[in-house]
Amino acid sequence: MSASTPFGQSMHEAAASLRLPGSGLAWLDAARAEALRAFAERGLPDQRNELWKYTSLRALAQRAYAAGDNQAADRVVGMASLPLPAIGNQCVVFVNGVYRADLSNLNRLADGVSAGSLASGLRESPEPLRFLLDKRADDDDDGFTLLNRALAADGLVLRVAAGVNVAEPLHVVHVGVAAEAASALHVRSLIELGEGARLDVVEHHVGDAGAGHLLNLVRDVNVHARAHLGWTVIQRACADATVLRCSRVRLHDEASLGFHALELGGKLVRHEIRAELSGARARFESRGAFVLHDRQHADMEVLVTHRGRDTFSNAVWRGVASDRARGVVHGRILVQPGADGADGSFYNKNLLLSTSAEIDTRPALEIYADEVKANHGATVGQLDENVLFYLRSRGVPLEVARRILVRAFCAVTLDGIEPATLREYCDGLLAEQLPEVAA
Repeated sequence: MSASTPFGQSMHEAAASLRLPGSGLAWLDAARAEALRAFAERGLPDQRNELWKYTSLRALAQRAYAAGDNQAADRVVGMASLPLPAIGNQCVVFVNGVYRADLSNLNRLADGVSAGSLASGLRESPEPLRFLLDKRADDDDDGFTLLNRALAADGLVLRVAAGVNVAEPLHVVHVGVAAEAASALHVRSLIELGEGARLDVVEHHVGDAGAGHLLNLVRDVNVHARAHLGWTVIQRACADATVLRCSRVRLHDEASLGFHALELGGKLVRHEIRAELSGARARFESRGAFVLHDRQHADMEVLVTHRGRDTFSNAVWRGVASDRARGVVHGRILVQPGADGADGSFYNKNLLLSTSAEIDTRPALEIYADEVKANHGATVGQLDENVLFYLRSRGVPLEVARRILVRAFCAVTLDGIEPATLREYCDGLLAEQLPEVAA
């Protein structure tokens, strides 16, 4: 949006004030214009939208954002801003939504792996990107997705050829750096694994103090037959940042995705994960945790659709909120007709560490097939006083005992993160984030 245009004005006026990025490609310009028209009609999601029921955008609607950061390619990024303990030999870095070749390291990519920026792809070889970008708005697209379709000019394009087993994780880092004004950053990405390929991706979100940008990230993930993607997200954006992500995942026959998330930063953060198990015996497993304090708001939407036969999904999520923070967890398992033999589960447990904190959890099942196993469960509560008493009776100070229990409560979501050094790194970040628990 322009620096003087808040989201809250008329959607028609907001859409009219936007300037679409020129591409020189007739099909892309037409697709962007169509998305902008749809945004003008639908506007931003409100609480009448079931997926946004517990996330109000009233405060966001009053903010004004610049239309991207024109200086992002030249912004100085201090090395302290990058998550160095976790970055290996392969990394892709985006600063304020723009790919930075000078900070990235793609020299050791395995044969059969290509990673680059959307902007470069549109300049040098746009036709392969047409299937990703030349799409009409559908009923599931909310206002942020439509804005992304209209305005995104950069992002990650990552492809792994059939049969390629990538030994080292690829690190994808999104850095927020303070600029003259807070900006709306629209990023569109693609991850695609060919048949039988294997890849691990570690995604970081970090930011300088004062980098209160809005990141609107839309991503398509396509995992072909017998391929496996390991995906770990570590979100530590700055305290004033808004981080909105929509990830659409498609798993083909016998494909699998192992997803881990640690949501620690940001003022308003949301991740809508739509996993479609379209192939027979596809598997989707997710584990995640958020730890919130002050007035942070986190909304995790895990929407799993079983379409193929004998598919499997399992989700384990934990939430912790203190002060006046608010968390939202929505886990939906939809078993479509013909998805016989599906096995799906979603479990969410949450801790409230103050009387002013709130967590809303909504597990849901919709089943339209036979011979299905599906279950869910959700709890919201406080620390167990009996266990606290047990620890104190053995000489553990009260505050230490509380932190031990909260850390153990969240640690289950780190199970399965590989390599062990990455898991230990995540555990250390979790320990740093744990709030002091009031007596």
